Amino acid sequence: MQTLQLTIGNTLPYDWQRATLVGRVWLPGERGGPAVVVLREGEVIDCTARFPTLSLLLDSEAPLQAIRTTSGVSVGTIQALLANSGEQRDPSKPSLLAPADLQVIKAAGVTFAASMIERVIEEKAGGDAQRAEHVRALVHNVIGNNLRDLRPGSPQASRLKQMLIEQNMWSQYLEVGIGPDAEIFTKAPVLAAIGSGAAIGVHADSSWNNPEPEVVLAVDSRGRIHGATLGNDVNLRDVEGRSALLLSKAKDNNASCALGPFIRLFDEHFSLDDVRRCEVALRVEGKDGYVLNGSSSMSQISRDPEDLARQTLNAHHQYPDGFVLFLGTLFAPTDDRDLHGQGFTHKEGDVVSISSASLGGLHNRVTGSHQAPPWVFGVGALMNNLAQRGLLGQTPR
Repeated sequence: MQTLQLTIGNTLPYDWQRATLVGRVWLPGERGGPAVVVLREGEVIDCTARFPTLSLLLDSEAPLQAIRTTSGVSVGTIQALLANSGEQRDPSKPSLLAPADLQVIKAAGVTFAASMIERVIEEKAGGDAQRAEHVRALVHNVIGNNLRDLRPGSPQASRLKQMLIEQNMWSQYLEVGIGPDAEIFTKAPVLAAIGSGAAIGVHADSSWNNPEPEVVLAVDSRGRIHGATLGNDVNLRDVEGRSALLLSKAKDNNASCALGPFIRLFDEHFSLDDVRRCEVALRVEGKDGYVLNGSSSMSQISRDPEDLARQTLNAHHQYPDGFVLFLGTLFAPTDDRDLHGQGFTHKEGDVVSISSASLGGLHNRVTGSHQAPPWVFGVGALMNNLAQRGLLGQTPR
């Protein structure tokens, strides 16, 4: 089995030398811990002395200007950091972390027509992959696959809803797919996300699951969108298909949320419009030689990223440390991996690569959520660590 390795070529954006890339790195040693970093001229610059957490940086008055005026200290080259962030890590050297700390990890579901129809299929099939092919044909016959231009909450959407009710094909997934309210849920606890190169976890009870390649927004406590990264919203299709009330089990398990490699801040070369045009590629390579390729085009999203951010943070719900927001995916694998009619599901050892020209690449190998390294560094550990390093309670300069 080939070892997963991170390089500049498979990790950084095509124009990384002009991009503003911020993130988090684990620094080794007795006084080590998580560090907020920026990539500058091939060097990884530690900015933790000014911004102890990434959430503080993003919540500053002007994060782009703030990071550009922070001198910091180099912790090494980007080549060295990536070389030590794959599966063979030397604990005495810096390694990559997920680019989120105190931000709440939120996700928007059913934001693309094609994936919305797949959620309907999951529900109607009751989480049984073998029934899904028959149900898929039935659903497409009633709904079709031409909902791309349908605006959620519009009069046209209301008329479609009534027609589906009459056909006994209405679904809770269609409610959030074409209704006025988006599905916004908490994907994982604060600090629970893993970064690129780490093992990603799938629950052992699941026999039908898949990766969900997504663009993820970085949003501050005031609702300002400052940049974006990539994410894998690992999903247990059989569990969610049994009941939507099992969403937390389907979505939130140890190591089931991956983010990275870095947050690309909006600047002269990258904007929210680039996010709206983003093409996200997915590749799954199995130990058995199996290969799956897929893609998700943000141009086909049914709800605009700004609308999703507004539906997350507003007068009814605040996030004092900001949040990151998965925007959903167009990708829903239906090709059979083994037996006819059972579709795709992960196997132990799969390497999942999610990439975008402007955001880079996120790479993780699949293991059981009970076999992945346990999550032990929570908010309390972070506060203790920052206090020991003399960084707690200071105001960013």
